[in-house]
Amino acid sequence: MTRRLSDRPRLHRLGVAVACGLIFLTGTGCSSTMDHDEASGPGHETSGSKATTLDVGKAKDKAKAVSSQIYELIDIRKGKVTQPGPSIATCDQDPDHLYQTVHAWSVYGVSEDELKAGFQRLKEGLPGKGWKIVQYGPNKSKDRTLEMTADSRTEPFSVNAELWVSSPTAGHEKEPKILVNVESGCWRAPKGTDLNTEY
Repeated sequence: MTRRLSDRPRLHRLGVAVACGLIFLTGTGCSSTMDHDEASGPGHETSGSKATTLDVGKAKDKAKAVSSQIYELIDIRKGKVTQPGPSIATCDQDPDHLYQTVHAWSVYGVSEDELKAGFQRLKEGLPGKGWKIVQYGPNKSKDRTLEMTADSRTEPFSVNAELWVSSPTAGHEKEPKILVNVESGCWRAPKGTDLNTEY
């Protein structure tokens, strides 16, 4: 049975519901900005003028580092991983100057039991790496896919992971996998950056 991506709920990012993501998620931009220096915590929302200025390349590097940490926690060395790196999505409140990094990828090519074990390792390992799990359990899709969302306590990032395996509600899963979507808060592009040319 093939699951419809449209059934999947929007990702809760840093306490704010958004739908930003590429490859596996349909994206529309973000609705908040992050200022790590002046905010009371990683998930604190600020106005666009308070957004931290960051070069697009450095923002992508941050997203890669977060994804690498998530991959290490899943710890499925024999699995295959989709290759596309982080991309950017402009933020709705100021699409000419504000953007966020998004990195969607998956681990696949191993048994469903291995995927389940990897998903459990991720759940158990996140808190010790500075993450707060804000949602865990079957999502609201008709397949009742097991889903988890966590917010970083130290960086303006959130991660959403879904375990796509066979189940009574989903039926037989032809392509078992763990889907991961890493998203940042909104950064301000340095002066002179044309976000229309960045991907």
